[in-house]
Amino acid sequence: MNIDATFWVAISFVIFVGVLFYLKVPQKIYDSLDESIKKIKKEIDEAEKLKDEAKNILSEYETKISKSKQEVNLLIKKAQNESEKNIIKINEEFHNIFENRKKMAEEKIKQMKMQAIKDIKNSSVDIAIQALEKIIKNSIDKKKLDKIYISSVEEAKKILKNKSI
Repeated sequence: MNIDATFWVAISFVIFVGVLFYLKVPQKIYDSLDESIKKIKKEIDEAEKLKDEAKNILSEYETKISKSKQEVNLLIKKAQNESEKNIIKINEEFHNIFENRKKMAEEKIKQMKMQAIKDIKNSSVDIAIQALEKIIKNSIDKKKLDKIYISSVEEAKKILKNKSI
């Protein structure tokens, strides 16, 4: 019987495989792989939990953002309404002040007109009295003139003062 190198390689391979099974190397490899698979599954489960938590947090923040956008829009609308009210109020106050000043100016004008009329009446009375004095002095004798003049001047003054008051 001729034993060549392939026979010895086959025998050594069988012994090697036997030693491997004897030392439970395939079982250890299987356990190691099983343990790695379990670790990977555990990490995947944790990653999925973290993903779900992240989705929940994201949805919470999105709702918070939408609520804050609504609040900002409400604040902007309130500010616009208040500014419009303030503009209307200031405009009304301006018109009221303007109307008051206009009325005051009209009252001043009326008072000045009344004073001017009064001054004109007084001046015209003085002029009329002076003219009457000249006419009477030139047309009537002195004694009668003095009596008429004094009585008519007094009467004219009383009448004019009553009218001007």
